[in-house]
Amino acid sequence: MKIAEVNKKWSDLQVTLARDFDMEQPDIKVVLFLIGVQELGKGPQAFSKREKEELMHIATCRLFSAMGFYELKGLDADGWPHWELIKPIPNYTLLEQELIMKSLIVDYFEDTYTL
Repeated sequence: MKIAEVNKKWSDLQVTLARDFDMEQPDIKVVLFLIGVQELGKGPQAFSKREKEELMHIATCRLFSAMGFYELKGLDADGWPHWELIKPIPNYTLLEQELIMKSLIVDYFEDTYTL
């Protein structure tokens, strides 16, 4: 995807999520949290600060698995997914990181939900 296309789709996704979840337009961290909750599969609930960080990590691993960087190893006794880094992630610039993350998030929602 081209930069303008990624940014347009990202903006559209933010509007959709804001409407569907009755919130302000979410930033990347909020969207990662939502993806983490979805990937955990236990529905909405109260999470500790550490669990919220873990949910964002789960989301990041899930998204980067589409690029072949992570592989799902399985679930722990509490049902939380665990991922393994299978190849190093290149040192992207901050701008590249943001664009890649937005693109992966858009792809995730296009593959998972009807937007």
